[in-house]
Amino acid sequence: MPHARQHAHQHALTRTRERRHRLATEAARLMAEGGIRDYHQAKLKAAERLGIFDDASLPRNREIEDALREYQRLFQRENVPALRQRREAALRAMEFFDEFQPRLVGSVLDGTADTRSPVALHLFSDDPDAPPRFLEQHGIPAESRSRRVRLDRERIADVPVWVFTAEDIAFDLTVLPLDGLRQAPLSSVDEKPMKRASVAQLRQLLTEEEIAGYTGG
Repeated sequence: MPHARQHAHQHALTRTRERRHRLATEAARLMAEGGIRDYHQAKLKAAERLGIFDDASLPRNREIEDALREYQRLFQRENVPALRQRREAALRAMEFFDEFQPRLVGSVLDGTADTRSPVALHLFSDDPDAPPRFLEQHGIPAESRSRRVRLDRERIADVPVWVFTAEDIAFDLTVLPLDGLRQAPLSSVDEKPMKRASVAQLRQLLTEEEIAGYTGG
């Protein structure tokens, strides 16, 4: 009898895993094809479409992110040059904003960027007016916004954001206090500190990509 129970339990786990995979793939497709940007929204829409409503089958955001990368690799080859173009534009922008110790974040860094994705940068200054002053001095018209970020488990802050377009690419600059350099804000994807890259790390990433391109890796 215990053996039968164990078998049934194993079977249920396998079914749940399969459903999670199907949901992650469908959510990724909705994000890639339907322009949905929010993981949670994509997850719920996928569950509705597939008629799967048990919480255990809902994939984590990271699983959807992995499925999205895979979907783009298989079905959206045009994203490969779009991603490269955005990473190169990000490098030029980071060199330009050097005095604000910029970090690249988001889809351009994690590899899920498509032809609609902005280049998202974090700039650091204890004077929130310094970045807009810098933009003005260089004749770059930018739109002011605000964003709520989780600085850590305890602190949430509304921080200034500046948005502009250059080289036909949208740039999204979040201005954080200098102590934000020590620890990245928490990601809305998995609530862990956001992945981010300095100028040196982005250069390294581009070099590795180029080598992989030459060797067919």
